[in-house]
Amino acid sequence: MMMSYSPKLSTYYNHTKNRTGNDVCDLSGMCSVCTDQCIGTCEIGLSAVRGVESTYPYQTTTQQFASEKKYPFDYSHFNINGRVFGAVGITDYDEFTNVYSVDTTTEIGVDHKIPVRAPFILPAIAKLDWRDYYAGAAMFGIPVVIGENAVRTDKETVFSNQKVVKAPVINRMEEIYRNYQDGYGDIIFQANMDDITLGSPECVLKNTNIKCIEIKLGQAAKGIQHMAVVQSLEDARALKQKGYFVHPDPEDERIAEAYAKHHSFHFYEYGRLPFWTEEKLEETIRQYRELGAEHILIKMAGYDEEDIVRTLEIGSANEVSLITFDGAGGGTGHSPCKMMNEWGMPVIELEQVLWKHLKKLDERNCYLPKIALAGGFTTEDRVFKALALGENYVNLIAIGRGAMAAAMSAKNLGELIKNQTVPEKYRQFGTSVEEIFFDAPMLMDKYGKDISTGAIGVYSYLDRINTGLKQLMTLNRKFSLSCLNRSDLIPLTPEARRILGQ
Repeated sequence: MMMSYSPKLSTYYNHTKNRTGNDVCDLSGMCSVCTDQCIGTCEIGLSAVRGVESTYPYQTTTQQFASEKKYPFDYSHFNINGRVFGAVGITDYDEFTNVYSVDTTTEIGVDHKIPVRAPFILPAIAKLDWRDYYAGAAMFGIPVVIGENAVRTDKETVFSNQKVVKAPVINRMEEIYRNYQDGYGDIIFQANMDDITLGSPECVLKNTNIKCIEIKLGQAAKGIQHMAVVQSLEDARALKQKGYFVHPDPEDERIAEAYAKHHSFHFYEYGRLPFWTEEKLEETIRQYRELGAEHILIKMAGYDEEDIVRTLEIGSANEVSLITFDGAGGGTGHSPCKMMNEWGMPVIELEQVLWKHLKKLDERNCYLPKIALAGGFTTEDRVFKALALGENYVNLIAIGRGAMAAAMSAKNLGELIKNQTVPEKYRQFGTSVEEIFFDAPMLMDKYGKDISTGAIGVYSYLDRINTGLKQLMTLNRKFSLSCLNRSDLIPLTPEARRILGQ
């Protein structure tokens, strides 16, 4: 049956909707009947009123977003296999072997290996409840990434000659992670092209104990340039003086005069668009290592297959610790609405491309960087399927929106408990944090009673996924991550059988 997989001209991104409900033209996304009495409730109407502003979601600083597109193929096209004879990944097994016998620990790095308690990484975020996001990752013993442009958002950041020389917010972020770190995981600083040009990584390596730098090959929201409205001439000038790009030029006197008279245009801050080469990337990696970086990581997305292959080759040649590939359909912090729905390689197709080319690198006996996969992972079933489909070429799963949702919801519940307004849903468990939050007594015993409920929430959410992953591995009698492979998946559709080569 033919159908459109794209959303109509109706989205919660910017609170638009079709006036005719489900009676919509598939080709255009418009209402089946457009009337001269409509005030403009759909995206066309909003665009007529707000213009360029309507290309982005509302309130990007206080919300996170994901694709609304209904992809025709995803991990639901597989079921999970199961076995009862024998076991692999364990030396001895008997009647006492159980889910806790499964080892989901791993590590990343070459010379200075980072032990990781579970095959997860929390991808780059520097907004919303990042404090609990970082703290929860540290408690659980997995890596977490400080999002790009974090220094840009902090008013205390000090610039000199268009270079970052002091970034107090990064010190605070590191402190929060280190307070809860217990030998596993690490905190990573992500740098986009603006960060790299303005010297943010150099500042971080000099003034913090962060030794992991993630180079983002894209700009801002994956492949697109960052673009944001600047509210005033003064703000536009301040940004330009710091080294950021602003259009039109706020230091042009003709622009300033026109703005003073009419306010007839908007200023836009826009990010530098990267144009990488192997040589440029190799030199950047070398410089950061000379400055003390122990781990170089790369953030990539579902670009053209040729770009993906080049990234894998570069990562191999330069012994990069980890490359995170972000597939379409997952979350993002600040992307144009249509880009979130219509751009990039879907995560399951991206994984197939990675598997194919990593296998070729392996056959050539090349160094294989560890690979993390991102793209809407929230529960253990999808984590298991992705790890099995990756056959030990995909090593970590990035869990972003889910972990942040756990942080925010648990933090909000903590406030309600403090105000003695516990929602009815949770009263069955009690009225205190220790009673309601399952892991609170254990974590409070370890870290103290002033621990944030948001951080507890992240820990508990990750523990649920890790335990669920262990259950599914036990079901297949696979007791080590290295044993997972495509035989652990049952294809349900022709597309799934195509992926498995059946």
